[in-house]
Amino acid sequence: MLLSIPDMSCEHCKATVERTIIDIDSMADVVVSLQRRQARVKTTAAPEAILGALKAAGYPAKRLD
Repeated sequence: MLLSIPDMSCEHCKATVERTIIDIDSMADVVVSLQRRQARVKTTAAPEAILGALKAAGYPAKRLD
């Protein structure tokens, strides 16, 4: 799943996004690009769970795929 996360702008943001996703699925593979403000996530968790957790953490995301 490819996510656009426009409010992500620094290393702290990146770490928060990664931690938020890992909290939902500890086995998730998360690759975050600060430059593109995107995250590629391989997970077995429901997309709605990931998107909801990111929104609650202050980083609303939109699926690009």
